[in-house]
Amino acid sequence: MTASPDPIQDPKAYQDHLVGLVGENDPAQVQAATLGRVRALVADAGDDAHTRPAQGEWSVLECLAHIVDAELVSAARYRWILAQDEPDLIGYDQDLWVDRLHRPVEDPAELLALSEPLRQANLALWAKTPGRLRDRAGIHRERGRESFGLLFTLLAGHDRFHLAQAERALAIVRRAR
Repeated sequence: MTASPDPIQDPKAYQDHLVGLVGENDPAQVQAATLGRVRALVADAGDDAHTRPAQGEWSVLECLAHIVDAELVSAARYRWILAQDEPDLIGYDQDLWVDRLHRPVEDPAELLALSEPLRQANLALWAKTPGRLRDRAGIHRERGRESFGLLFTLLAGHDRFHLAQAERALAIVRRAR
């Protein structure tokens, strides 16, 4: 899997890339499957989950921490969009969040304890939101207008992108042993 386009420099390419990773799949099903894939990956990685594959690259657990951060931010964005009229959606620096909020990286059980109820709440929100309301949008400061439906699909692609990144990180760490 290639690097993702820069979400600030080329927001449309970034959106297209993540939507493309979902393809014809139901984004709710993709998201529902993520936590099981994360649990299996962490179990398989064992102690290697903490090891970075290279300087400046994220470990398996750092990828997981970022997935959790994205879930948390998305939970708020979804609710702002559904409750307010075209709310302002601020961006965040993923590297700063991982570096400043996850050092040292938490135990995977702690990350999953936060991620699982958030994911379930977001999936429930999606399921109960009528289709016409999924078109409600906020204005992302870096990417422009984004609807609830687009953001929900982007998160599914984001899951797939960072799970693949974590799998690559683990493979590199194991080859280097």
